[in-house]
Amino acid sequence: MGGPVADVRLAGIGMTSARTRDRLVQRLREQGIRSPEVLDRIRNVPRHIFVDEALSSRAYEDTALPIGHGQTISQPYIVARMTEALLEGGPLFNVLEVGTGCGYQTAVLAPLVDKLYSIERIEPLLKRAKERIRELGVKNVRFRHGDGYRGWPTHAPYDGMLVAAAPLRVPDALLEQLKVGGRLIVPVGPEGAQELVRFTRREQKIERQNLGPVAFVPLLEGTT
Repeated sequence: MGGPVADVRLAGIGMTSARTRDRLVQRLREQGIRSPEVLDRIRNVPRHIFVDEALSSRAYEDTALPIGHGQTISQPYIVARMTEALLEGGPLFNVLEVGTGCGYQTAVLAPLVDKLYSIERIEPLLKRAKERIRELGVKNVRFRHGDGYRGWPTHAPYDGMLVAAAPLRVPDALLEQLKVGGRLIVPVGPEGAQELVRFTRREQKIERQNLGPVAFVPLLEGTT
């Protein structure tokens, strides 16, 4: 898609306009998001193209929205918080995203890292996400339809990982694919009692830092 119609769609009008996005960024600042790079991505990524047209007027509310297949697009605050937590500690070159979903988190994160590998278990969601990322001209993402529990060993080790669904406990495969000094951001726990956690791999141990309560769909094994 190209030309004026595409430009208007990406720029947004009314409830999806730049002014609406600026208000969202101001709210995130008030909630404690500090990274100028992350806030800039939230301002510039057109979240409305990642949801159904019927929901586009709500795209810049700080809330999760349904994207079909029992999945949701995470609220902007959580996307910003996870991205900021991942980036703290220095630049990232080789990053794994587990749970592409609609591709919104992918679009926010991709320009802030060197290479992003994104894996999604639900094929129709992955297909749609690929189209949106292509439409935005983002070039440093590789996608895979696969089981996030197993990670993506081909491109390991990773210096950053971001998981957009909650396992009861972190899969061993993900920790094994994290390089020394690497950071993993993941919601952990059962529904109603989940905690966002940052794991950092050290030579002899893995450090755990709790970042606060969250609510995510569960991380499931297998593919559909």
